Amino acid sequence: MCFWIIQTTKNEDTFAISSHQSQQRIVPRGNNPPYLHTLLLLLLLPQDHPKATPSLSTMSAALSSSLYISPKKPSCPQQSQPTILSTKPTSIKTTLHSHPLFSVADQTVTLQMKEKILCLELMGIDSGKALSLNPCLCSASLDSIESVLHFLQSKGIYPNDLPRILGMCPKILTSDVRTELHPVFMFLSNDLHVPENAFRRVIKKCPRLLISSVEDQLKPALFYLQRLGFKDLEALAYQDPILLVSSVEHTLIPKLRFLESIGYSRAEAIGMILRCPALFTFSIENNFKPKLDYFMSGIKGKLENLKEFPQYFAFSLEKRIKPRHLESKERGLELPLSLMLKSTDEEFEQLLTKASSVANG
Repeated sequence: MCFWIIQTTKNEDTFAISSHQSQQRIVPRGNNPPYLHTLLLLLLLPQDHPKATPSLSTMSAALSSSLYISPKKPSCPQQSQPTILSTKPTSIKTTLHSHPLFSVADQTVTLQMKEKILCLELMGIDSGKALSLNPCLCSASLDSIESVLHFLQSKGIYPNDLPRILGMCPKILTSDVRTELHPVFMFLSNDLHVPENAFRRVIKKCPRLLISSVEDQLKPALFYLQRLGFKDLEALAYQDPILLVSSVEHTLIPKLRFLESIGYSRAEAIGMILRCPALFTFSIENNFKPKLDYFMSGIKGKLENLKEFPQYFAFSLEKRIKPRHLESKERGLELPLSLMLKSTDEEFEQLLTKASSVANG
């Protein structure tokens, strides 16, 4: 049996390939998956090999790269064609078993595990990352994974959406269709009034919806947001669904209290959040505090200015706020926050030039 160790070289267009039977040689990267930066093909190693790992869970946790199965001989990338994994019940196992990578894997790797790894890789999902983030995949049956894929597609999710959605939330693959996934779509339909043909848009915006409990997370968050004054359900569904998967107790309430703690009344703080819902997604320590500190000590602004333009917190402190403020200050100009930050680079330069001309004229 031949095993290969594949690593990217300094030249990003090639792979360095070596085996226990041959010396290292360089081959073109070609159409190899771009996320495979360092691949140790342990699934082909004999169990008694010193580099073999005792278990898949240990292996997936230890490696930062994908698990990957190699054929005995590297095929020419220029001649290879992308493999499309059918998700039809009658063909998925046939597709997997007929794939050239399937037959060369170490026989000590179980049939079911080989099927799952190939299933993930052929869909474009990093199997190593998925298994590490969701160890339950190790014991899940391929049939249960199939049922999840079929259900998602029945709800309008396209096959080419799955790599991103499942890559972000691999827990979806082991969710129960009847008790966990179906209720989420019922929530979208009944509570947010999202039509079936728009399910895909909402899920693509926030895949975490699919791993959130309707009763323990989604409904309580919606109830709290509506109490604050979020009345536009369409905007909540299509623009800010991340708020629905945010903890009321640990995320939403603390952000509101922080705004109150710096001098705003509860009504003013709520008004700021309604004008800029993204405020609920910002970190207090990494966003609010440093930007507020610069606003007070650097810009020497007033809280009233932030109340009028809460979007200030959405701009990068180092890349946008500081550079533009310092440039305005150097030219002796004092621009409104919205004008200073929202304008494009070209518009900002025109503002400075025009204001300088007026000042000198």
